[in-house]
Amino acid sequence: MCGFVGFVSKANNKKYILKDMLDTIIHRGPDQTGEFINEDVALGFRRLSIIDVTHGAQPLFNEDKSIALVFNGEIYNYKDLREELIQRGHIFKTDTDSEVLVHSYEEYKEDMVQKLRGMFAFVIFDTKNKKLFGARDHFGIKPFYYTSFLGKDEKSFLFGSEIKSFLKHPDFVKELNKDALKPYLTFQYSVLNETFFKGVFKLPPAHYFTYENEKMEIKRYWDINFDEKENTLENYINEVKHIVNQSVEVHKNSEVPLGSFLSGGVDSSYITSVLMPQKTFSVGFEQDKFNESNLAKDLSNMLEIENLSKIINAEECFNKLDCIQYHMDEPQANPSSIPLYFLSELAREHVTVVLSGEGADELFGGYEWYDETSVMKKYKKVPKPLRKLLAKLVKNKPYFKGKMLMIKGGSDVEDYFIGQAFVFEEDEAKDILNKEYSQSPSIKDITKPIYEKVKDKDDLTKKQYLDLNLWLPGDILLKADKMSMAHSLELRVPFLDKEVMKVAQDIPRDYRVNDENTKYVLRKAANEVLPDEWAKREKKGFPVPIREWLKEEKYHRIVKESFESDYAREFFDTTKIVKLLDNHYNGNENNARKIWVIYIFLVWYKRFFIDEDKSIAL
Repeated sequence: MCGFVGFVSKANNKKYILKDMLDTIIHRGPDQTGEFINEDVALGFRRLSIIDVTHGAQPLFNEDKSIALVFNGEIYNYKDLREELIQRGHIFKTDTDSEVLVHSYEEYKEDMVQKLRGMFAFVIFDTKNKKLFGARDHFGIKPFYYTSFLGKDEKSFLFGSEIKSFLKHPDFVKELNKDALKPYLTFQYSVLNETFFKGVFKLPPAHYFTYENEKMEIKRYWDINFDEKENTLENYINEVKHIVNQSVEVHKNSEVPLGSFLSGGVDSSYITSVLMPQKTFSVGFEQDKFNESNLAKDLSNMLEIENLSKIINAEECFNKLDCIQYHMDEPQANPSSIPLYFLSELAREHVTVVLSGEGADELFGGYEWYDETSVMKKYKKVPKPLRKLLAKLVKNKPYFKGKMLMIKGGSDVEDYFIGQAFVFEEDEAKDILNKEYSQSPSIKDITKPIYEKVKDKDDLTKKQYLDLNLWLPGDILLKADKMSMAHSLELRVPFLDKEVMKVAQDIPRDYRVNDENTKYVLRKAANEVLPDEWAKREKKGFPVPIREWLKEEKYHRIVKESFESDYAREFFDTTKIVKLLDNHYNGNENNARKIWVIYIFLVWYKRFFIDEDKSIAL
């Protein structure tokens, strides 16, 4: 795993600028650094050596050095592509997957992305045509940021694996994107295409770009197509078993030590049981109900695999929040980022690559929100016009038991489902924000274009498609990449493979979620290598005891100091946010998620806009 930076420029001091930018992402690639600089462009690379450790330095070139590549990720079908390209006359100097990209571009130009199976973000510079071409993988496993602006003497175009590298470019002007805050308070992550840094954008998953003559063009090259096909349950179980086994097989290609993350859930347990690594890694918290590491230990013992685990406490977590948000680049309030940071730290002491279970819920229908409770199923027997009327009547009423049932039961899925996290209602977010931060895209503005693509599908499929396009790349995969790379650890996700998706998108709705369980077919497939207890266990996610922490005097005081700070007043009505905090501390309300999403933003803002020159240590 690696990281890259680059920019288009005619400046004479590109070498010094590039070095400063590369120094900020050394954690992504401590093994090697490389650069390519000419009169038009500067490309920089940090390498974490995984495949062809001796010869895989980047930037990588074709035979006449007219094509230069920087690449972050892994191409899992590179051996097949390599043979295909050799037969077409291309000459390879290394055994890396990186060189396959160079020759694929020579042979297929932009169409090369159709052939790739893997996780990737890359940029190719065509020196003859003075053209940049880059792409991001199908699911958004690897990050890609870009920005363009008018510098002192010319227009600049910057791109890279992490935003923090842009801050080292002398012409880049750091400014907060005011539109990003309100949606973040609802979604808990940066959901807009424009990041929290004004003018800095994310290249969307499954898209490629070209940049030529100061013009950027972005195109989508792949999309998910849920189109259920009739087949027997046994057939689907066999298909899932086959494709998961195959995906794990290609994902384990490595010349360095490899292990797996393991919780008590079915996803990581299934991957581990197929991979059979030498080591598994787990973390938990001091409170028993927030600790699944014992379950991971039990399964590891059954499989005769060594399990290494760590118990973390509140003080460790609060001490690392500044560092965690620095590595995130943007505020990210999913509490599970914290244990993932410590889990990656633990794993890196023993291995360089880990496999993990991200993506199974989105592909196969695993989240609780995807299911309908027995009460909801009964309520939906009430005629729909009456349910819609009741939903409209209670929407603006004070909370009462059954309110959400009536709202959801009488609404279209597009009206209430925004993904797996929903912290502040839109009106609540506006109420605590100062006016200049409350005028931003609405929830409907964000979700409607995605729902439009699946408007004729069933509700379960609509939810999955929305999560695959927003929640998965914006939250789950972002924290997976940033927390593992903070420790120079490569994290691979075998469920998030385009060949696995081909199987998952054909599975009928009732085989995804039914009265027996969520993720039904996947659990059946996993059950053939896992005990019932693991295959059928209810999903818990990565539970973090923030609710309890915020009731402790020490952490209540730390958060309150932040809420009452001068910089908090720039964004919030501090009286209102302190009231949220105090009501939680006194046991009157459970405001843990609301407090956390505000606090994390303030931690992030302080780090990037107030303590900007502070050094960061892991």
